[in-house]
Amino acid sequence: MMRTADEVKATLETAKLKQEELMPTVHCMSFSESITSGDYCLLELNDVLCKHLESGKSLVIKGDKDEHAVLCSEDKTYDVKIADTSNLLIIIPDCKTPDQLSDDQSIQSLVHTQIYGLANNYWELRKCRPKMKKLKKLLMENPYEGPDSIKEKASEGLKYTIEDLLNRIQASERELMDHLHVIHACKIEGYWRIPDFDYEMKLLNHITQLVDSESWSFSKVPLKVCLEELGILEPKEMIEHCLDCYGNRYTDEAGEIYFALNEDKVCRAIAQMLLQNVVKFNLSEFQEVWQQSVPEGMTTRRDQLKGLALVDLSSRPETIFLLKVEDLSEDTVERFTSLFTLRQKWTEADISPYIQDLCGEKQTIGALLTKYARCSMQNGVKVYNSRRPVS
Repeated sequence: MMRTADEVKATLETAKLKQEELMPTVHCMSFSESITSGDYCLLELNDVLCKHLESGKSLVIKGDKDEHAVLCSEDKTYDVKIADTSNLLIIIPDCKTPDQLSDDQSIQSLVHTQIYGLANNYWELRKCRPKMKKLKKLLMENPYEGPDSIKEKASEGLKYTIEDLLNRIQASERELMDHLHVIHACKIEGYWRIPDFDYEMKLLNHITQLVDSESWSFSKVPLKVCLEELGILEPKEMIEHCLDCYGNRYTDEAGEIYFALNEDKVCRAIAQMLLQNVVKFNLSEFQEVWQQSVPEGMTTRRDQLKGLALVDLSSRPETIFLLKVEDLSEDTVERFTSLFTLRQKWTEADISPYIQDLCGEKQTIGALLTKYARCSMQNGVKVYNSRRPVS
């Protein structure tokens, strides 16, 4: 049954509403024969994502069965969570909002619409960190050990294209590409691979030895000569990749490509090489061996080890051991639990490198510590311990 204007007017009088105070267009709603409450999901989008869709671009929902779903645009990742509402949400195709209706209050019109769906919740989006731990796990199933390795010659092991990784990793394409660079991944014959750390150190050693033999400045390493001299030992693309990982590329006025080797990255890599096969290292001995191991002219510093190694000043003698932030859980609660299991009390300087990546937008390390740790004073130094019992 379709209502008439007189019936609408009578309803307004019964409700003691004045017609002139209302929008001129009246929606008369009825239920469609095919109404359903389960076939539709409502998604709340901010202005940026709305414009993203209106421009013809896409949004992708990602997640395996054991993962919480995320939504990805070209460059951002969002958590998808169900938000309940006390008001029943009515789904009406082609429904016009007040700003799309006539402003002429002298015109009274009836619009008959059908309800095709009902919902009492919707999907809410919150910007989150991309889930990258799985990326390195997948690529480390088959690290690249060089063209002469037995595994490469036998073509063994899983390999992933960028399309494979986009389907498996909960991150936007830009975030994924940025992180591939961070973990030193490279594209080899169409597949993304991570060089085995020992092989990467072999490449770096070739480069630093050539720099030393040619008496080059670390700030001006010529790409062309490196490829000519080292290309007979290793693939040229891997030499260039190593330079990209440990240096900054630039072009001089003549158009020649050079690299400025990054002292901190080179020293950090050599520290990892020294620490990876020992449980603990005497700190003073490590510092001496470390300085002797880096290229002459480079200087080692403790701040180069942030998020890579942890110093224990309470032991006698003082020790240092490998603790890479990338090996810790991406979940905030699990991360704090593992850190406080390892060490009961932390100074802010020690724990900061291991929780910095957990900070969301506009969130500080101090705010994280306030939420997940308790503060106290120990020998005049502020320290943090867990708010929850740690077994």
